[in-house]
Amino acid sequence: MSGELLGDFRKGLWWEHPLLVPLGMCPTLAVTTTVVYGLAMGLATTFVLVSSSLVVSIIRKLIPREVRIAAFTMIIATFVTLADLFLKANFYDISKALGAFVPLIVVNCIILGRQEAFASKHGPLRSVSDALGMGAGFTLALILLGGIREVLAFRTFFGWQVPGLGEWFPTWVVMIRPPGAFIALGIMVAVAKYVMAKQKGVSSGPG
Repeated sequence: MSGELLGDFRKGLWWEHPLLVPLGMCPTLAVTTTVVYGLAMGLATTFVLVSSSLVVSIIRKLIPREVRIAAFTMIIATFVTLADLFLKANFYDISKALGAFVPLIVVNCIILGRQEAFASKHGPLRSVSDALGMGAGFTLALILLGGIREVLAFRTFFGWQVPGLGEWFPTWVVMIRPPGAFIALGIMVAVAKYVMAKQKGVSSGPG
């Protein structure tokens, strides 16, 4: 059982990573101008994903198939509201910076997709493990993308000056704009796809 749970968790970190499928591209490109914003969006998404997966897996047999998408959306919206209110009450500046992208977690394909593809078909333990893996993979990707953009655009990381990057290092203004997000994410996905292809080649090679 533990091996099965670990497998459910690990697939979201690499082989079925949400951004390599790809899913959840909109908030990825919009909110990752800094590491802090990427981390906040990742944690909010993970909270909603784990909570909704747990509830859906528990009541999955009670939901009529004809209204499952509507039911899933209502469950997701409940936890999105909680996450949005929590950010506004405790981290107002971050909530203001993220803007409408926190409420839009409701329609994030990562979350609804995992309810349909996994949580509605498996028990609570496996559903939570799957959700944690997907959420962790998504959050790590947002942190990496936000880090790249923040360093190149502001010479900082988590708001702290990066050692060695002084006035001599020209700031890349493009990195705080949508084209910069596309460029950085494109490079990340290309590298990941290349590594995955090499790993598949090794595993399926002669032996």
